[in-house]
Amino acid sequence: MNADAHLNLTALEQAELKRAMGCFATGVTIAATRHGGADHGMTCNSFNTVSLEPAMVLWSIRKQSASRAAFLESGGYTISVLGADQRALAERFTKGAPQARFDGVDAERLPSGRLRVADAIAWFDCELVEAVSAGDHDVLIGRVIAFAARPDAPLLYVHGAFVGED
Repeated sequence: MNADAHLNLTALEQAELKRAMGCFATGVTIAATRHGGADHGMTCNSFNTVSLEPAMVLWSIRKQSASRAAFLESGGYTISVLGADQRALAERFTKGAPQARFDGVDAERLPSGRLRVADAIAWFDCELVEAVSAGDHDVLIGRVIAFAARPDAPLLYVHGAFVGED
């Protein structure tokens, strides 16, 4: 297949493709940013390493996401990697107003001004380097400016469901 060719999938084929992609287990994170005086957060399972030198990571956001403009215009984001016992937190950040999802959540404000989940098993504070348009998503590439981790089990997402200690 050449670089310009792509599949034109029917709705049924899109559902089958989503099921096939769901066979790949991922970690679960909360992506967060601060924009216009408000904190925005969302559950994300597309987080990945780009480079160790310099330290860079990426994640993707749907172009129809209510928080897309905030993430693209804010200049940076945090990624909080959730532990196996944080399924309820992952579910909380999938619904409701993105600006209200941190209400009542134990979070720490970093020197960058962005929030991270206080009891996440790992976190990364990132400056946005580039946003790449990729189909119905944007891929946000960030340079890591601060991070920390602890050796606890992660929450996973596979076959359309969270898998943890609950």
